[in-house]
Amino acid sequence: RQRHSLACNKPGFPKKILANNLEEKHMCNSCLKILRRPLQAQCGHRFCSFCFNKIVSSGPHKCSACIKEDLFEDPTSILKEGGAFPDNAARREVEALAAVCPNEGCTWTGNIKEYEVNHEGKCDFMIILCPSCKELMRTNELERHNERECPERTLNCKYCKEPFHFKNIKAHDEICPKYPMICEGCAKKKIPREKYVDHIKFCSKFRAPCRFHVVGCDMSVEKEKTHDHERACSYEHLNLLLHFIMGIKVSLESLQPQSLELAGHKIHELHRALRDEKTKVAELMGTFENIVCVLNREMERSSTTIEAYNRQHRLDQDKVEILNNKVRQLERTVGLRDLSIVEMEGNIREMSAATFDGIFVWKISDFTKKRQDAVAGRAPAMFSPAFFTSKYGYKMCLRIYLNGDGTGRASHLSLFFVVMRGHSDALLKWPFNQKVTLMLLDQNNREHIIDAFRPDISSSSFQRPVSDMNIASGCPLFCPLPKLDTKNSYIRDDTIFIKAIVDLTGL
Repeated sequence: RQRHSLACNKPGFPKKILANNLEEKHMCNSCLKILRRPLQAQCGHRFCSFCFNKIVSSGPHKCSACIKEDLFEDPTSILKEGGAFPDNAARREVEALAAVCPNEGCTWTGNIKEYEVNHEGKCDFMIILCPSCKELMRTNELERHNERECPERTLNCKYCKEPFHFKNIKAHDEICPKYPMICEGCAKKKIPREKYVDHIKFCSKFRAPCRFHVVGCDMSVEKEKTHDHERACSYEHLNLLLHFIMGIKVSLESLQPQSLELAGHKIHELHRALRDEKTKVAELMGTFENIVCVLNREMERSSTTIEAYNRQHRLDQDKVEILNNKVRQLERTVGLRDLSIVEMEGNIREMSAATFDGIFVWKISDFTKKRQDAVAGRAPAMFSPAFFTSKYGYKMCLRIYLNGDGTGRASHLSLFFVVMRGHSDALLKWPFNQKVTLMLLDQNNREHIIDAFRPDISSSSFQRPVSDMNIASGCPLFCPLPKLDTKNSYIRDDTIFIKAIVDLTGL
């Protein structure tokens, strides 16, 4: 519901729109711009609605502003979905700030609310990119650019109405079927290219080569004057024909009679050879026809067999698909079963570690590695399993920082007590008001490190929990780290023991 009411798909406003200097309280802690639809997280830091939802969209996230200010506090400093509320006071404050348009040449002024509603994204002086040629220009120039200047603009041909790019105008004119052409003969204009060939076939004024051009007449004559030309030039045409025929006669006479006789013999031999080949081809054709018949029968048999195999293959594929679906279904079932087993194992581990008398001993093994992880920041804190004051009593756990937290960071081992949400909370007295004793056990049973406190009943840490865990409370300066670095009896076999005792008086 919160996300819907703050529907906004933009980060903060650019700093350039402010008429005055930007105050830090008006700045988003994520995009570092002016807050748009501000949300306030549990830690007190403000974010644009868009920025906060983007941060938490992939799951809970540490607040970078808390880390930067060195005030990181679990779980308040963890940003998560639903973990922020609309800061309407900050929104009214921001929207009332004086604003100017950052676009060069624009004289608009007003406040940020007016800028967002009436001017943002609508300014005529905004610089945009032409989607076709990628040239930069102002918004108010785009229409003229698209109509007259863009080299990539699309035009419709005024003759055939087909679209084409402006740069291809000449190429289109060369192939346009409706492009107007002029007849070279009758000078008629506006003949569509697709009808030009038909026109010149019948145009009486169109010039074509004389029929006697094959024998040497080089005149081009209009169709309607062809007869006049042939009548007027009949003497020249006969003369050209005479020369052409004489040339053929000379070429024929140059062939000797012997050569002609020899050529005749060769033609006769070729004719006989062709007849023999024809006979052989006829015989071969008979043989080939028999072979083709046999092959056809084999092909039909093979085709039937292949069709049967194909049918079987399709049936097999259907069976494989059914089996694949069953396997996928089984894999999903097994996956869900594995998840529930892991969850049950976790519950069993937690139940087996739980105690129901307010006394809990927490064994922490692999101490050296866990301490290194805490120093490196990989795992600064660890939670213990839950324990109870009675079967239907308060549910609690411990939280330890092996490299310290808050005032004890990097100098002390910090140990905290956490009240958790339990099944029987409705039956219990709130706030929680039992004395708590925390101990680091000396494994020689000589000098335990002990600290104790009575709950501050005004603190939210001891009210009835509304989430899984309340904010931890306890001893940031529980044990100086040098005590654990020197030779000591608190660490044995790379293991330490923490003990908690909750006083049950009055329960």
